Amino acid sequence: MQLVISDACLGLSESIGDFFPEAHWQRCTVHFYRNVFSHVPSTKVREIAAMLKAIHASEDRAAADEKVDQVVAKLRAQRLARAADLVEASVHETLTYYAFPEKHWRRIRTNNPLERILREIKRRTKVVGAFPDGNSALNLAAARLRHIAGTTWSTKRYLDMQLLKDAKHEVYATA
Repeated sequence: MQLVISDACLGLSESIGDFFPEAHWQRCTVHFYRNVFSHVPSTKVREIAAMLKAIHASEDRAAADEKVDQVVAKLRAQRLARAADLVEASVHETLTYYAFPEKHWRRIRTNNPLERILREIKRRTKVVGAFPDGNSALNLAAARLRHIAGTTWSTKRYLDMQLLKDAKHEVYATA
């Protein structure tokens, strides 16, 4: 386990080190954007979204850090102090992916693929309503996961794990 991506759940982010001492934690960019948008007028959401996306579209971590400073300054100039404070204090939590292979960046910025699966399980369990026991709910969830695993969607390669192995080898070779 090298990376855990989640929302800003304090208990989860703090306990990762206890169970996966070598893993890094990253805050989901989508959840982070939503948190920032909660401090922004709805008329400015598109503009602020473009600013935040520019941070995460940077070519490396140093460029992203520079962009953060620019975004915070623009937010303060627009009198969006709470949004600026949030970006300044927490955006670094969304930039962990820069320590991983560049080809993975787009896919590891968010935990939305997992959330999509969980939303599908929730949709299926809502139809049933009440379950006679916990095992029947677990069976339904497991059946849905087996269905997903049996479709062509599950056979698509999400990440090239060889890139991670090569990157880890390079780190040990230079140490």
